[in-house]
Amino acid sequence: MPGVISDTGTTKKRKRLDLGQATGNTRNGKTRRTEKSASSSASLGEGILLLESQILESRRHYNKITTLQAYCQDHAAHGERSLTAAVALCRVFCRLMAMGNMSKSRQVSDNETTIVLWLRTQYESYKVTLLHLLAAADPGMQSTALTLLMRLLKEEFESLNLASENNWREGTFASLVSIVAGSSVADVVREEFAQKYLQPYDDIRYYALVCFSDLYDYAPLEAVTDNVIFILSTFDPDLANKSNLDRFYMSDNRQTKDKSSNLAMHRKQAQEQWLKILKSDLTKSQRKGILNMMAHQIAPWFNRLEFLMDFLTDSFDAGGSMSLAALTGLFHLMQEKNLDYPQFYHKLYSLLSPEILHSKHRSRFFRLLEIFLASTHLPAVLVASFIKRLARLALNAPPSGIVVVIPWIYNLLRNHPSCTFMIHRKPEYSAALSPEGMDDPFDMNETDPMQTNAIESSLWEIHSLQSHYHPNVATIANIISAPFTKHAYNLEDFLDHTYLQILGTELSKEIKKPPVVEYEIPKKVFFSNHDAPEKDSLLVRLWDFS
Repeated sequence: MPGVISDTGTTKKRKRLDLGQATGNTRNGKTRRTEKSASSSASLGEGILLLESQILESRRHYNKITTLQAYCQDHAAHGERSLTAAVALCRVFCRLMAMGNMSKSRQVSDNETTIVLWLRTQYESYKVTLLHLLAAADPGMQSTALTLLMRLLKEEFESLNLASENNWREGTFASLVSIVAGSSVADVVREEFAQKYLQPYDDIRYYALVCFSDLYDYAPLEAVTDNVIFILSTFDPDLANKSNLDRFYMSDNRQTKDKSSNLAMHRKQAQEQWLKILKSDLTKSQRKGILNMMAHQIAPWFNRLEFLMDFLTDSFDAGGSMSLAALTGLFHLMQEKNLDYPQFYHKLYSLLSPEILHSKHRSRFFRLLEIFLASTHLPAVLVASFIKRLARLALNAPPSGIVVVIPWIYNLLRNHPSCTFMIHRKPEYSAALSPEGMDDPFDMNETDPMQTNAIESSLWEIHSLQSHYHPNVATIANIISAPFTKHAYNLEDFLDHTYLQILGTELSKEIKKPPVVEYEIPKKVFFSNHDAPEKDSLLVRLWDFS
């Protein structure tokens, strides 16, 4: 209330401080301001708590809810006061709902109905404010807003009997899920939502999947897809086979319990959401991330694995590391889920191009190739095609690639003895081989590994590599001609070699005996030796430099 101004007709001059007083105040100014700020914050907090207690004490103070609302809405100006007011309002509304003060009944007066409607209006306004805090504030405020919203949802579903599927899909929860999936929420808050609510509670997880699916009825932004993939990837795949779904966030959830407690409905909803993601316009990084978690994170939620086939096939056609990731997913589904995909080895064989031994993905490719061809039940014709094609590609490969191919061929020959005929086979007309050569029955251009005639050919490429210019390659190539006494080579010992490492190893060897070198120093390099008995150099004989 403004004070009374006395009209005395006189004015008092403000007393000026002397220099000593000013210096003393300046010295302690920072401390005094700090104390004043602390006392002010404490008084503000006490004031908000006083308002809260008054509201809960009597209906006469319900109007003070608007005061707390004002603090919450202008969070940029009020700062810490806004957060304190938001928490206080959450306690107020939860208490009012629990006491039944926000529930309408038929036997109340019109005044009571008006009060209930006014409280509900204020409550809806408060939830909108929290949603704005969740979308626009700093991560600390976002985390608090998330916790308060989830607490309010629990209370309103249990006290106001609002636990219907329509309220899940179109009410505050749907708005919350939409904001969490957006780009404005910090990753740490998004992870908190997944770990604190989606992972442990079956009803929250089910209706979050429903809301995510509703988001994809419109064209989703790239950021939304990234965030939804991140949230879904946090789901424990063991939940897809959980025998009983009986942990609910809403304790009184009878109206929607039938769906959220049904494992088949959970799997169906998760499958539908993943399918919408797979059919959307994915970026290369998103597609690669999905392929990497396809086998362990996505496939357990699918009732029909054949729905993944189109996505995996399209990803294979993209080439490069994407093809490897797609084949890994296909192989896992074939091996663990009994998925039938007859074209798998045709696809794998098509990856054996001249670029594969020069690629940066070479190590990963051979690790996977060893797994894909590990079965001893594969046809010898098929295995021979892989052996022969890689042996042919090794002729033009760098040394670091050849030292991987040869031990891999050795291991494959050990696992498939019927292919060892390719080592010992000799041509029928060996007398005519030297002057005229021979035609190799292997068809390098054939795309079907069952039709290449590799089993009718021989591994003459390995014999050629035994005369390779690099001594390490020549030594390793000789293991094919020696008796197969070793059970298998550990491919990891050869995968990470580079040309620089091989050259460095060779140069670092200690020379025990210097090599003998014989040469003649020509007197003239570019001109003819007219008067000397020595022969002209090769350059002079080939070109005329005069």
